[in-house]
Amino acid sequence: MALLLSACAAPDNGTKGEGAPSTVPTRIISMNPCVDAILEQVADPAHIAAISHYSQDPRATSVRLDWARRFPVVSGTAEDVVALRPDLVLSGPHVAPQTSAALERLGIPLLKVGVPATVEESEAQIMQIAARIGRAMQGRALNIRIEQAMAHAGATANGSRPVALIWQDSGLVPGAGTLADELLHRTGFESASRRMGLAQWDMVTLEQILSSPPDIVMTGAATMDTGTGASVNRMLSHPVLRHMEGRMMVADYPASLLHCGGPVIIRAVERLGAIRKHWDEEQRQREAGV
Repeated sequence: MALLLSACAAPDNGTKGEGAPSTVPTRIISMNPCVDAILEQVADPAHIAAISHYSQDPRATSVRLDWARRFPVVSGTAEDVVALRPDLVLSGPHVAPQTSAALERLGIPLLKVGVPATVEESEAQIMQIAARIGRAMQGRALNIRIEQAMAHAGATANGSRPVALIWQDSGLVPGAGTLADELLHRTGFESASRRMGLAQWDMVTLEQILSSPPDIVMTGAATMDTGTGASVNRMLSHPVLRHMEGRMMVADYPASLLHCGGPVIIRAVERLGAIRKHWDEEQRQREAGV
């Protein structure tokens, strides 16, 4: 193992840790599926040496599968990464500390990024990554598209705010202090999780929902997107929820929209905007007595 790491160590390109590069990296490895989504929109594909193995899993990917399958993948081990001789590794909080430590000992430039809790943090992260790989212009363009998508979704949400709960089929709910919660607010909803006083990420049972039903429950499978645009959703078929029709709207919200910022925000607010539009149409029909 020591010989392998020594032999495969990346050459020094004048960077250490998260400092500014002296040259543009041309062998970029991402160990973070959310970063993969940013690279898809921002990076030069010729400079991507590998991406996270999650991005080739239809149940977990946040990128197009046809794009993801163009690249090798890495797991969470240092051996996988080092063998590809990267000149920049992008990682996140899920990467084991011993893996990060091994890469740092070898002098491989490492940029660690966190999980953005706001749109502002996500846009700053996009620019951090884009600047680091010499693609600041592309990063700014992506942020403009995000702002435009949010403005469009917010503009279509007129009148009162329906109370909405994002609820995955594991019972997981994003609360205050999460990006998902902010997107709800920015697209014209009131967060039910805030009303319930939930933590950033909390568990909610079906019984809790039925005891004080929100206007809308947005639910999708915790196994995320199937790659076809539809989630495998057991909650939507629950017989109790069907009995709540007329009192509570149930909408499909794939879990692939829940955990990443970056360009995923665009798809998330488009889906939220569509749900809000459906809600408004139902309210107009009720008022018209249809």
